[in-house]
Amino acid sequence: MSVMEVKTSLLDNMIGVGDMVLLEPLSEDSFLENLRNRFDHNEIYTYIGSVVISMNPYRSLPIFTPDKVEEYRNRNFYELSPHIYALADEAYRSLRDQDKDQCILITGESGAGKTEASKLVMSYVAAVCGKGQEVNKVKEQLLQSNPVLEAFGNAKTVRNDNSSRFGKYMDIEFDFKGDPLGGVISNYLLEKSRVVKQPRGERNFHIFYQLLSGASEDTLKKLKLDRDFSKYNYLSLDSAAVNGLDDAANFRTVRNAMQIVGFMEDEVQSVLELVAAVLKLGNIEFKHESRCNGTDESRIKDKNDLKEMCELLGIEQSVLERAFSYRTVEAKMEKVSTTLNVAQAYYARDALAKNLYSRLFSWLVTRINESIKAQTKARHKVMGVLDIYGFEIFEDNSFEQFIINYCNEKLQQIFIELTLREEQEEYVREGIEWTNIEYFNNAIICDLIENNQNGILAMLDEECLRPGTVTDETFLDKLNTICAEHQHFESRLSKNSKFLTDHSLPHNCFRIQHYAGKVLYRVEGFVDKNNDLLYRDLSQAMYKANHSLIKQLFPEGNPAKVNLKRPPTAGSQFKTSVGTLMKNLQTKNPNYIRCIKPNDKKASHIFTDSLVRHQVRYLGLMENVRVRRAGYAFRQAYEPCLERYKMLCKNTWPHWRGPAREGVEVLMADLQVPAEEFSYGRSKIFIRNPRTLFFLEERRRQCLQDLATLIQKIYRGWKCRSHFLLLKKSQIVVAAWYRRYAQQKKYQKIKSATTVVQSYARGWQARKLLRELKYQKRCEEAVTTIAAYWHGTQARMELRRLKQEARNKHAVTVIWAYWQGTQARRELRRLKEEARRKHAVAVIWAYWQGLKVRREYRKFFRANAGKKIYDFTIQRIMQKYFLGLKSSLPSMSPVDRSWPARPYLFLDGVHTELRKIFHLWRCKKYRGQFTEEKKAVYEEKLEASEIFKDKKALYPSSVSQPFKGDYLEISKNPKYQKLSSAVDDKVLLADVVNKINRANGKGTARIFLLTKKNFVLADQKTGQVKASVPLPDLTSVSVSTQSDGFFALKLKEGSASAVKGDFLLSSEHLIEIITKLHRIGATTADREQLNIDISDEFLVQFKQDKVCVKFIQATPKNGNTVACKRKNNRLLEVSVPTSP
Repeated sequence: MSVMEVKTSLLDNMIGVGDMVLLEPLSEDSFLENLRNRFDHNEIYTYIGSVVISMNPYRSLPIFTPDKVEEYRNRNFYELSPHIYALADEAYRSLRDQDKDQCILITGESGAGKTEASKLVMSYVAAVCGKGQEVNKVKEQLLQSNPVLEAFGNAKTVRNDNSSRFGKYMDIEFDFKGDPLGGVISNYLLEKSRVVKQPRGERNFHIFYQLLSGASEDTLKKLKLDRDFSKYNYLSLDSAAVNGLDDAANFRTVRNAMQIVGFMEDEVQSVLELVAAVLKLGNIEFKHESRCNGTDESRIKDKNDLKEMCELLGIEQSVLERAFSYRTVEAKMEKVSTTLNVAQAYYARDALAKNLYSRLFSWLVTRINESIKAQTKARHKVMGVLDIYGFEIFEDNSFEQFIINYCNEKLQQIFIELTLREEQEEYVREGIEWTNIEYFNNAIICDLIENNQNGILAMLDEECLRPGTVTDETFLDKLNTICAEHQHFESRLSKNSKFLTDHSLPHNCFRIQHYAGKVLYRVEGFVDKNNDLLYRDLSQAMYKANHSLIKQLFPEGNPAKVNLKRPPTAGSQFKTSVGTLMKNLQTKNPNYIRCIKPNDKKASHIFTDSLVRHQVRYLGLMENVRVRRAGYAFRQAYEPCLERYKMLCKNTWPHWRGPAREGVEVLMADLQVPAEEFSYGRSKIFIRNPRTLFFLEERRRQCLQDLATLIQKIYRGWKCRSHFLLLKKSQIVVAAWYRRYAQQKKYQKIKSATTVVQSYARGWQARKLLRELKYQKRCEEAVTTIAAYWHGTQARMELRRLKQEARNKHAVTVIWAYWQGTQARRELRRLKEEARRKHAVAVIWAYWQGLKVRREYRKFFRANAGKKIYDFTIQRIMQKYFLGLKSSLPSMSPVDRSWPARPYLFLDGVHTELRKIFHLWRCKKYRGQFTEEKKAVYEEKLEASEIFKDKKALYPSSVSQPFKGDYLEISKNPKYQKLSSAVDDKVLLADVVNKINRANGKGTARIFLLTKKNFVLADQKTGQVKASVPLPDLTSVSVSTQSDGFFALKLKEGSASAVKGDFLLSSEHLIEIITKLHRIGATTADREQLNIDISDEFLVQFKQDKVCVKFIQATPKNGNTVACKRKNNRLLEVSVPTSP
């Protein structure tokens, strides 16, 4: 269907026949061919009247989107193509608007898609009903109950990877507005035999594989489980992994769904413990032992699995071990204890496993019902959804298939009854004559099974309760005796001679001819499965468990409530449940979904004729079509009928003004449809034969083609006229715009010419004015120039006069200077000559004295030569040493410890002293570069070293960290503006510290401000001052020797600040805080110096009590964090992580 096309009827663009009632000719082959045709075109839904046939496509189709939900919302059932949403919408609107309770019956064999169909119905109802927080919560709980029940009640079979192994009926309750209030779930006959044994190619229930695949290692360790499937006897290995099934992801989905539904965490853990216990139970094996009296008994081979199971369930191992070895039978006041052989022990083990899992599943259903039940007690509208096993015919059919097929017989019976009743009620309501319809009534088959006197279930119960030896063979003999003449019962050993030679009928089997076909049942296991017996010893052992959930599952094990009455059999319980279900369904308006599996390969696009034909037969679909067609094949209300076919008659086209029925009558008369082919009801027209409907559809199709041609002709004419008018209008617009443009251009030229003339006139006037102004300016400049020249002449004449006077004075000065110079030079020459003479005398005298001395001491020269050479050598060595030291001096850094090596041993003392002198000199040079602020910082670092070095483990890490002081930038931060204004003095240190609470040892963030007069503690968030303590009231500070940041500020006793006691604080800048406190005390003359106590144990005064703060080293657990804990009222213990 194209994007622009809109469907208004089931008959539009139909692939095949959308409603099988309209199939012509009607036969089994044409029925199958129609299903195949629609299936090949991805049309998986087909109607039989109001019944929906659903084919499993085995793949995802884009027909379940939110857009599809909106498309089918509040639409008539036959208005759109067949879809499961149409049936769900019809049921929901009938419940909401007509106040009719509804039920949706979903049937079909395993793998046909029943579970998915029920999910689609519930999701559609959840999407179209009201919204709101509470309503959405209820809807979510209803939808999330499915994953939980599927995990515990579904399994992989040869026919279906997600086969429901239990029947489920859910009543969804609605209020008067149609909003869901809650729901109630009923479960029927869980296939608990699957827990202990699975056919080849099948799996146990999903939850076992999901738990082992998806649980965390910690969870598996608590449950004492291993991920390896092969370690558990109850899990089949040949099909443990399923393609397209992610058990780990599904386990997470189940856990999330249980949380949404309302399971508590301890309840989920209890459920998983029971699942683990079932797996452990399957690993318990027995060995044969003979007693001295000759009787056989059994013993457990390996008790490890038994031990782990008992630990999970809180049972004494000896109690459960005895229950597996002995059986106690009570009769009136007597008790008889007998030993169990190996076969009986295995039977007891499997019976316990089956009962444990079955009762756990029933508890889950009950627990879900508690969560999803309606909270109000007012009357509710109810929509029931039945998802129950389909009819099953296997190669080996046993007790489970027998009761499943019995249930399907009852559903088929109520289906036929309700369908016929619905048809009859509609005919009576519309005033149409009712004709009796012949059909096969399967009541005779239901009676064969459920008759209280001679029914198969009654005889099975009688055989189970009969004293003496009871076996499956005795039960078959009884059936052969009583049911031999029944026309739907067949047995090789019956009195009916016609089956004596039927080799397709084994001796240990019987055959029942169901409405869907003949089914062969093997009697082996019928008696045991019907008894479903669990030894009382095992029930009592389970009741003794300390596990809270186990006691609820085995109430009969309570010794105070021992009931000797035999419990009801499985068959009688199921019969009662089915009877209750049938009564419930008969009170509601039924809606049917018949699911069909197209092939056994679970593959898409494959349609197996034989398989689908078999399902069509046993679902009774052909019979359903015949029932619907027995009277009238098609019916439709007058209004939509007239709206659809009114174009076939000139009198009704295009509008009919009268009542719709009269319009339909005029229409049918004009078309000359034979009167026997239709009847008029009160609100609908009934058409007997599909050929008549197809005749109307063909005429409508031809008429639509003619109308389409007419519409195209009119549309094309309108389009051409519209185009011509548009061109005409465009021409007018273009002409108007051109004229406007031409006038604009002419105006622009005139405007431009005017502007040029104006500019020339204004230019001439401006130039004339400029000439006048220039002449006036030149006159003014001439006057100024003449005056300047006159003043200049006067000034130069005065200057020449002054210069002449100065030259005269200078000449006199020069002459006098030359005369003085001549006199001075003459005197100088005289003095030099006199000095030369004296110098010559002195030189001659010196030479003479030297000559005399050399002559006198020449004889002593050889005796003193060695000492002189030695002194000269030492002098040269010292000179070379000092010059070398000058070129190899180390850097000017005070921390540089390098120094040139001494060249000679006799220089050792000098070398050491020079090194000390050089180091002191460069330290002085380095200190000279310091500013006052830097000096103060180094003085604080020096003082911190004197206080904490080798005393506090935290000190080495603080050496490289500069003392910043104001870490919060309190004067600049607008957040602390109020706090900054509250402090009068300059803030020396501002940091965030933790104030330790005595009650629990936890810290509260506080702002710590330190000034020269006091320290302040304020709230970090609000900046409110919590405490302001004058520094004279601070007597001492106590810290530990370890790497923590805890310190105690001890106050003077009796002072106003000490009312609440001392302060125990923690800070990352402990070294800086205490150093500044100590430095302020040392620089203040009127106050004693602050005492600093460094110890791993000290007392702190809290109000009236003294508390000991003790520091211990501990292994880091939660990172390298220091933890403070309160040990008692008098002790706070601080755990400091050990340094790696």
